[in-house]
Amino acid sequence: MPPMASPILIVDDEEHIRELVAHYLRREGFAVEHAATGPEALEAFARVQPALIVLDVMLPGLSGTDVCREIRKTSDVPILMLTAKDDIIDKVVGFELGADDYLTKPFEPKELVVRVKALQRRVQANAERPSPTLVLTVGELRIDPDRRDVRIGAKVVGLRPKEFDLLLALARHPGQVFSREQLLNTVWGYDFEGFSRTVDVHVQHLRDKLGAAGGGTGWIHTVWGVGYKFEAADTG
Repeated sequence: MPPMASPILIVDDEEHIRELVAHYLRREGFAVEHAATGPEALEAFARVQPALIVLDVMLPGLSGTDVCREIRKTSDVPILMLTAKDDIIDKVVGFELGADDYLTKPFEPKELVVRVKALQRRVQANAERPSPTLVLTVGELRIDPDRRDVRIGAKVVGLRPKEFDLLLALARHPGQVFSREQLLNTVWGYDFEGFSRTVDVHVQHLRDKLGAAGGGTGWIHTVWGVGYKFEAADTG
């Protein structure tokens, strides 16, 4: 598989980490760009439009989680987060903000390369997948996969990328019960044991946003002890 055309953005305040990661990625044919702080990361992101971001959590000026939050407002670029803390709370927060993968310091550079390539394969697979042209309509809810647009009646429902993907995954199979692990695998691309709270938080955000747009309640139903399923809402 050829390397990504756009560079990989490496964000870490430790120069030796940036150089180590860059060295191993360049050996595999990847172009790289560097940033040492949160503000520098956002500037580099806007300037080079990277194909993937390796992002440290602990950054001066603006934390990695804040950088992730800002980027996710406009982009679904893959983000691999680095952390010195082997703390599940840090990882859950990262995934809730839209991180695609996590690696705890100290790490083996070869493992990082493997994870980068795995994310690359996901991006390429999504790009090569035929675009689904079917617009899903359930009552007043309208989901347009091509435009990534969700409306209830005439009202637009503003969703983050992973919120949209989660809603689409459920709505394409009305009545089917998905476990949290299945949804993690389908939407995030991995089966992260212990990260079911990420799904719960995204479901709650979806319910809040659909409800605020006048969609009533009950689009996404909890199946206790199993997971979630999608059914038409009661808007009466």
